[in-house]
Amino acid sequence: MHYVADDAAFPIGRWPEAALHDRLLALFDRLIAVHDPKAVVIACNTAFTLAGDALRKTHPNVPFVGTVPAIKPAAERTSSGLISVLATPGTVRRAYTRSLIESFAAQCHVRLVGSDNLAELAEQHLRGENVPDAALSSEISGCFLEQDGRRTDIVVLACTHYPFLANRFRKIAPWPVDWLDPAEAIARQLIRVVGGNVATAPSHEPDEAFFTSNPANQSLKRLLAGFGLELRPHHAE
Repeated sequence: MHYVADDAAFPIGRWPEAALHDRLLALFDRLIAVHDPKAVVIACNTAFTLAGDALRKTHPNVPFVGTVPAIKPAAERTSSGLISVLATPGTVRRAYTRSLIESFAAQCHVRLVGSDNLAELAEQHLRGENVPDAALSSEISGCFLEQDGRRTDIVVLACTHYPFLANRFRKIAPWPVDWLDPAEAIARQLIRVVGGNVATAPSHEPDEAFFTSNPANQSLKRLLAGFGLELRPHHAE
């Protein structure tokens, strides 16, 4: 497995759409040429909702598994009908997100909450740095709505950074909600795409991580080792 982080472009939720679209297509052109993957998981709502269709058209022989806001399962699970989608500003702006709401949650009240800072706070948390509760509370407070005796009961985590903070969110939330993480659904879809035998066969190659900024960082190496990944130089430029 190859894990690729485009940290040189982080945070991508603030990029202009046209520039980000072009960057993503160019980056995947190089990565696919170098690594010839059996499948590609785009583990970023902002990236996939912007460029997923174009990537599939450009690389028709490569299966792409995308990450999109889990609005459909949220609409199926909610009891109150009040759902919030916690995302980057890029995902909140995307027409793709609003299309999901119209298609699967038209009967619900869906609040889109764009956070400018949560992805960076999640990175700090992963590095073991101090992230105050107050900083997190200011980013998620907009998710909690009370209306006609009902309360928000589901918050969709529509950025793959956010689940790393889910336990912190549970502690500081004004009332209990279901923090919906799509990771398991994405893993199941990947298994369907590549086949169960491929997914469970042991690999004799190390799982590798590539960062586009080519950081020389020992703490990052230790962090990645905790996920079973070896940091390698990124040469797909």
